[in-house]
Amino acid sequence: MLGALLTAIVTPFKPDGAVDVESFRALCRHLADNGSDGIVVTGTTGEAPTLSDDERFALYQAAIDEVGAECSVIAGTGTYATAHSVHLTERAHEIGVDGFLVVTPYYNKPPQRGIVAHVEAIAAATDRPIVFYDIPGRVVVDAEPETISALAAIPNVRAVKQSKPSLDAARHVVAAGLDLYAGDDDAILPFLGVGGVGGISVVAHIVGPRLQEMITSYRAGDLAAASAINDDLVPAIDLLRVQTNPIAIKTALNLLGHGVGGFRLPLVEATSDEEAAVRACLERLGLLQPVAA
Repeated sequence: MLGALLTAIVTPFKPDGAVDVESFRALCRHLADNGSDGIVVTGTTGEAPTLSDDERFALYQAAIDEVGAECSVIAGTGTYATAHSVHLTERAHEIGVDGFLVVTPYYNKPPQRGIVAHVEAIAAATDRPIVFYDIPGRVVVDAEPETISALAAIPNVRAVKQSKPSLDAARHVVAAGLDLYAGDDDAILPFLGVGGVGGISVVAHIVGPRLQEMITSYRAGDLAAASAINDDLVPAIDLLRVQTNPIAIKTALNLLGHGVGGFRLPLVEATSDEEAAVRACLERLGLLQPVAA
């Protein structure tokens, strides 16, 4: 297992749009010190489609240098092009990451057997763990149960990050012998209930210790405590619903003083109303004091 709570880390940018590696390192340190067992670099939350290969590789190296001795470092190397995904995986393997997040190929809508062939080719480039990312809301194609079973037969496919609410699908991942990670923060507790190991989280950027406490409480058999923490974290889930990820979480991090900068197009800054909604969620979480009237 790569850890119970992995954070899908944002990519900070400087005012001129360049990747801010020093701010990234500082954020890695913050996450390692605040509940994260691992860091997923260049995933959706990291604005991976807008990054060059060299920028990706610099981020992997920075994460390893900063927290690799304490946290697992997972590289998001899946794209819609298999050959490119293999190249990214090979280079990230050389850099020394601990595993890889491979999303269902997006835009080109492959058949189910194409998904399996895609992951097989990527998995052949490394002997380290592959986490398959099932997120039909972004990629359109839904990985079917038979596809998950076929992926489980690939020796180094070890886990699934499931970003769809189906508990039946989640149970199937566990029954197939794979580690189950919730890809949606509001699914972490329900997925623990069907045998999941934890979550690959966005809100762990700001409430990592509480999420780790929830997972630990559940595993210790204190379901009431875990449920109470889950209820307390509703404002964090509401925050993510303000606007497309990672707009809301980067806005929250900037409000909290982490200085992660802006976005690369086609993502855009939060509007004033959206920023106010994010601020309100942070106030409800007790992370910001209410603005005086």
